[in-house]
Amino acid sequence: MSIKRIGVFTSGGDAPGMNACIRAVVRACIYHEVEIYGIKRGFDGMIKGSINPLESHSVSNIVQRGGTILKSARSMEFMTLEGRKKAYQQLRNFDIDGLVAIGGNGTFTGAKIFEEEFGIPTIGCPGTIDNDLYGTDYTIGYDTAVNTALEAIDKIRDTADSHNRVFFIEVMGRDSGYIAVQSGIGGGAEIVMVPETDTTIDDVISTLEKGKLKHKTSAIIIVAEGDEEGNATEIAMKVKEKISDLDIKVTTLGHIQRGGSPTAKDRILASRTGVAAVEGLLKGMKNVMAGVINDEIVYTSFEETIKNPKPINEDLIRMVNILSV
Repeated sequence: MSIKRIGVFTSGGDAPGMNACIRAVVRACIYHEVEIYGIKRGFDGMIKGSINPLESHSVSNIVQRGGTILKSARSMEFMTLEGRKKAYQQLRNFDIDGLVAIGGNGTFTGAKIFEEEFGIPTIGCPGTIDNDLYGTDYTIGYDTAVNTALEAIDKIRDTADSHNRVFFIEVMGRDSGYIAVQSGIGGGAEIVMVPETDTTIDDVISTLEKGKLKHKTSAIIIVAEGDEEGNATEIAMKVKEKISDLDIKVTTLGHIQRGGSPTAKDRILASRTGVAAVEGLLKGMKNVMAGVINDEIVYTSFEETIKNPKPINEDLIRMVNILSV
């Protein structure tokens, strides 16, 4: 089937670089003489018909902006067959015959089911700060999130050192510790706690006590929000119960990691995958994610991306321990 009209949407959590990806999709469609439509608020907007044509000027001056001009939303209705039927009918009303979905696992799961039921081919672009998608070395927004966390960690390090305090800093990562590990290494953290490894409260206490013996007067502990011992506040309380004289503070960085102007790395990744998604659709591909592995564009099936875990490089975990001595 020849693709003549493509719809682009963002779904799930926003990530810095999504606008750069939207821009790349729009400009690639115009370059290849394909009509392009923007779908507002993800699958929810698809169901409601929030669909508008996009031109080259529609995406001017957005490559540097965080967030997403197409907005994002989660749709419970799309999880039902009736909801997906409504979405399909809306796409038919606009003669849209291909989709570019910018998001993560949840987005790709919905797109895969949608294609299997109604035959609208979709290619995904990896838009999530968590960097937890199999089939790409990095995801759109991840590099910016790490740098945002790192900037905060650097500032907290200054005050920790000034007051001889132990800071527990919570970063995003419900199921993945990528942000925690990279920002921990870059920020000189003494301990990094992530869902992928089992770091106990006793391990934390042992590291802090060793630091005291080496005359360390402050410490930074990075906690991914999904760590098995709990969030940063819970872990700090457990440590305080065992070492009552520690001056402990907790900082949760939260959604600050989602915002801000994307780094050059995120803008380039977003641009490459956006163009690759359009060109993949024009070549007849469907139900795949366009990613970058070893600096080359690679298409990975939604099934693999959704099903396969993306483990953290064990050498990075080992480095945290080496550099904390």
